[in-house]
Amino acid sequence: MCVGVPARVVKKMEYSAVVDVMGSQTTVGTIFVPELELGDYVIVHAGQAMSIVDETYARQSVEEWRKLVNARDSETVQ
Repeated sequence: MCVGVPARVVKKMEYSAVVDVMGSQTTVGTIFVPELELGDYVIVHAGQAMSIVDETYARQSVEEWRKLVNARDSETVQ
């Protein structure tokens, strides 16, 4: 199963970018989305920005990810 996570571009370099993924920053490749700009939202999979998405979609997706993480954490504690 392939799962991509939404991230916001906080720094752009020639062939990579630093993105914020739910509060953590990491560097990803940008070969598939060379047109991305600072502040864009992208879907990241396997260390690569795969596509640019709109902010509304990214925020809704992050909220769903947070629900999954919270559900996992509550099951771990019990």
